[in-house]
Amino acid sequence: MISEILAPAGSLEALTAAVRCGANAVYLGGKAFNARRNASNFSDDELRQAVEYCHARNVKVYLTLNTLVGDGELKTAYEAIRSACEANIDALILQDTGLAAMVRRVSLSMPMHASTQMSVQSIEGIRILEKLGFSRVVLPRELSEKEIKTISSQTDTELEYFVHGALCMCVSGQCLMSSVLGGRSGNRGLCAQPCRLPFGINSKGGNNLSLKDLSLVGELRRLEKAGVCSFKIEGRMKRPEYVAAAVTACRNSLDGINDEETNNSLRAVFSRSGFTKGYFEGRLGREMFGTRRKEDVEGAAGVLSGLQRLYDKEKPLLPVDFSLVFKENEPMILRAECNGFSAECIGEKAPEKAVNKALTRDELTQRISKCGGTQFYARRVEIDFEEGLNTPAGALNELRRSVISALEKEIIKREKTEILPFETEYRPHRASPPSLHARFFDESQIPGNLSGITRVILPIEVGAKTVKALKSKGIEIAIEIPAPVFSNADKYIEKLTELKGSGADLAWTCTLDGVGIAEKAGIPFAAGFGMNIFNSMSLDVMKNLGAKDALLSCEISLSDASGLSSGIPRGIMAYGRIPLMLTRNCPVKNKLTCRECGKKSMLVDRMGVHFPVICKNGASFILNSRPVWMADKKAEIRNLDFSLLYFTNEEKAECERVIAAYNNNEKPDGEFTRGLYFKNVL
Repeated sequence: MISEILAPAGSLEALTAAVRCGANAVYLGGKAFNARRNASNFSDDELRQAVEYCHARNVKVYLTLNTLVGDGELKTAYEAIRSACEANIDALILQDTGLAAMVRRVSLSMPMHASTQMSVQSIEGIRILEKLGFSRVVLPRELSEKEIKTISSQTDTELEYFVHGALCMCVSGQCLMSSVLGGRSGNRGLCAQPCRLPFGINSKGGNNLSLKDLSLVGELRRLEKAGVCSFKIEGRMKRPEYVAAAVTACRNSLDGINDEETNNSLRAVFSRSGFTKGYFEGRLGREMFGTRRKEDVEGAAGVLSGLQRLYDKEKPLLPVDFSLVFKENEPMILRAECNGFSAECIGEKAPEKAVNKALTRDELTQRISKCGGTQFYARRVEIDFEEGLNTPAGALNELRRSVISALEKEIIKREKTEILPFETEYRPHRASPPSLHARFFDESQIPGNLSGITRVILPIEVGAKTVKALKSKGIEIAIEIPAPVFSNADKYIEKLTELKGSGADLAWTCTLDGVGIAEKAGIPFAAGFGMNIFNSMSLDVMKNLGAKDALLSCEISLSDASGLSSGIPRGIMAYGRIPLMLTRNCPVKNKLTCRECGKKSMLVDRMGVHFPVICKNGASFILNSRPVWMADKKAEIRNLDFSLLYFTNEEKAECERVIAAYNNNEKPDGEFTRGLYFKNVL
């Protein structure tokens, strides 16, 4: 595939800017189910117009349906898919595995791109996406050049990578901070960006969750060699001038043009303390952090008018080959060909003998070549020519305009993508008597008394001796495959295989990478925390992949959870500090070394609330300030098969106390939260 510059289009003006500045594709959202619900976005009619505009200029359009969808929204989601098919969208960008299953059920021909929100970081995860029908994967921003090369060397699946724009602190798809702290979910398209607010290390003050913006504009050829085919620009919430600057800079980079003025304008129009290449080059740490400063804001004003000029007029993007028949007593015939499309028009008047001055071949060529004001330019003009003839300039101009208009219609004209009816298959779930599972971050937390626990989920670093000891007690043993896989997949496969030999029953997966790793290790799996199971269809996907059971998203309400269908057992996290973020760049390292931290550091927000930070497997987890507590709400946890006690930073004695409390349905003691189980997350 030819390398593609993929630009954001949060509005029609931004879309126009992207196309006129040289983007090969744009991505945009409809009015529902996209990760930028606060952008202008496009109605169904606007979507069709946008696609026609782009296709007429040989630009592809990808529609973002990259949020989690509830059961009550599936019919609306189907209408969004139908609208995309009728508009001839070139691909859908998806996060929800259930929504992907719906797309495959109703439209076999619609290409699917796996959003970076799916958190897939390895070839093992990509293999699962291939099974689900995806043709492209948007890789996480956290991957290094070396890791991208490793993945691309093992797959023909198209790989897309962000090359410019905002950097979230959290791995995409693993952030719950906005929803837990403010009820606005990033997984549902309404992230409030709390990470940009002040967070100090062990005390108030500092911006330790705010990264500089990413810019790899100068490294596109390196990315191309690494196996990336689509260079994605972030920014559906940003101004058209930003889009124009970013696309122009990317186009210059691919064309080998060093334009310092554009590069400076790109920095001025939007940045946070400048730019970073940290993840791509494997250089993490303090240099990656930055905020939106006063000088960053003020710098934009001086470049906006200049950037507007980059897209204020139609650009000649498409080469056309013309052929003209110009003979006496024969109607003029003009044919135009472009990118395999063609059109032909016949003039109303035939050329006549010239009374004064005859038209020359060069003059005819010049007049036919005048495509100004359109997206076309004349590459070649061939004329079947007789000398001594003339025709009115208006007749020739009208013939040229007519054939260009007809050619544009031919380019736009495509068969509608087939869409089949969708009917929900509601199969009421009848839960088995609820069981109690316990997940431990570290094996030192495991208490001697595990009364009432039927499954223990252990860290992948656990020793074989511990597995055997717990197995002898008749407890089912699951091994957690961490969400931060990155370049550790082979290590996890080896360790999982070893623990299977020691008696481990199954893997507990946090991403689709884990599903692929479990498959390679030859061990069954259960879908765990981080899999974002939010609807009945995503439960079906897990069942079809072979999952024994599935943990539902922390963002689902109890009422919605109880009504999910599908035949696979399901449960909720009933206790624990919700991991608000998974980060590859440790926020504590922005101030302290690992030795100074001593695994005891906290993030402190502007209100003085403390959020513990725990690290393992090359990543950090930012935990909620207080644990979910549902021991006294068991009567309200209906039609679910298990409850999970999710231990993170608790001491062994505290773990034992919590287990006893859940066996006895006790009320909370100390600070707690009910999570989002009695709310409807926006």
